[in-house]
Amino acid sequence: MWVVLACLLGLVLFLYRSKRKTEMDGDAGMIRRNESLKTTGNGCGLPDGAGSSDIIIVGAGVAGSALAYTLGKDGRRVHVIERDLTEPDRIVGELLQPGGYLKLIELGLEDCVNEIDAQRVVGYALYKDGRDTKLSYPLESFHSDVAGRSFHNGRFIQRMREKAATLPNVRLEQGTVTSLLEEKGTIKGVQYKTKNGEELTAHAPLTIVCDGCFSNLRRSLCNPKVDVPSCFVGLVLENCQLPHANHGHVILSDPSPVLFYPISSTEIRCLVDVPGQKVPSISNGDMAHYLKTVVAPQIPPELHDAFMAAIEKGNIRTMPNRSMPADPHPTPGALLMGDAFNMRHPLTGGGMTVALSDIVVLRNLLRPLQDLNDASTLCKYLESFYTLRKPVASTINTLADALYKVFSASPDQARQEMRRACFDYLSLGGAVSNGPVSLLSGLNPRPLSLVLHFFAVAVFGVGRLLLPFPSPKRVWLGARLISGASGIIFPIIKAEGVRQMFFPAIVPAYYRAPPAN
Repeated sequence: MWVVLACLLGLVLFLYRSKRKTEMDGDAGMIRRNESLKTTGNGCGLPDGAGSSDIIIVGAGVAGSALAYTLGKDGRRVHVIERDLTEPDRIVGELLQPGGYLKLIELGLEDCVNEIDAQRVVGYALYKDGRDTKLSYPLESFHSDVAGRSFHNGRFIQRMREKAATLPNVRLEQGTVTSLLEEKGTIKGVQYKTKNGEELTAHAPLTIVCDGCFSNLRRSLCNPKVDVPSCFVGLVLENCQLPHANHGHVILSDPSPVLFYPISSTEIRCLVDVPGQKVPSISNGDMAHYLKTVVAPQIPPELHDAFMAAIEKGNIRTMPNRSMPADPHPTPGALLMGDAFNMRHPLTGGGMTVALSDIVVLRNLLRPLQDLNDASTLCKYLESFYTLRKPVASTINTLADALYKVFSASPDQARQEMRRACFDYLSLGGAVSNGPVSLLSGLNPRPLSLVLHFFAVAVFGVGRLLLPFPSPKRVWLGARLISGASGIIFPIIKAEGVRQMFFPAIVPAYYRAPPAN
């Protein structure tokens, strides 16, 4: 068994070292903020009527608004249709990893974290059984401004909407898209209902659907296999300080993790993970009782009083945690982006990083094209998007879903050992923890590095079991630990796509050239 394991790790290390470095740098641009969204009954910027847009974007959340600005800045005529242009109020999408911030700079949107009381995040603090360890992002080689950011999700989205609206060729309109317009297998545009109830159609050579995790349009564009492993219960703590300033805090509690991170200079978001699709009722007090009796005893003392006060205040909200691997149906005239296309457990806060990275990939693919009207040729060309995005997206997706399973409590002794090994491995600090933290932060999103570190944790756990003297029971437990680790990560990798994830260069679409205009 050990010989096979050693060979496996040796192969992974060899492939990892031969993997070329992912480019993370980009140029930054700045455009002043408009004081308010320029929207009227029919929107703004572009003239009305069919054929007035190059691209329709359905949804103006993080992905949609960032994409609108990016494509608009490149000269595209963009029509954005968003169900509700007022400021969103959500309990997720509040933590942007440093890798995502680098993508924000590359898109020229870094000023959107200004003037919203966003907080710098420079690492994580991990708690387990009364012990804690601090994990700092490896930011030494980056500009001093580069770090994570945490904020109110709605404020961040409004800033990006406002910036997109400053471009004269971007039109934001409030309306609900009811269907995609299809003609002979090609998407020609959308049918939507305005905020006044009027039924209208809009046409464009390319429609990009970014209508979020509850998308009602994705079914015709992908094979959605949505899993809901848990729900987040959200609270806001006030008048308290985190034990480690400017760090996200992860409590490895029973039955599953609890998160704390700042969302303003005076507020701390708490997200309690509750396994399964059903949560205790908020209305009859079951949820408050659960938080007080099950969760509160496991909260660090520095946060306990504020946690109890937040429960008493009563503003408790819930959100299902969804995971969905990207499985697109390439369709002429249409493309999926954001949570409508691909989701992972929000434990690691990687969703916005994936969305912004996808936007960079799509922007670079579209830049050489002057004409988008040949739908079938464009569709064939944009198949490369699904391959080019994979190394970054699949690394973040796999890490999020695997780490959630490792961090959750289990009655299985092998899983308990894996959880303990993960905490102790990260507690070693230095170069040992820098690798996993660089993956978590989106600064080094390499699939082979992820597999290497994941099994390094497993081998570390086995080594502790076998020292100082192995016994048959401990050897068997070590074998189960390796088997359990494999059972966690390999199904996730299979769902992501082994070839596209690890060997994108052998996928024909990787080399697809832009069509001649």
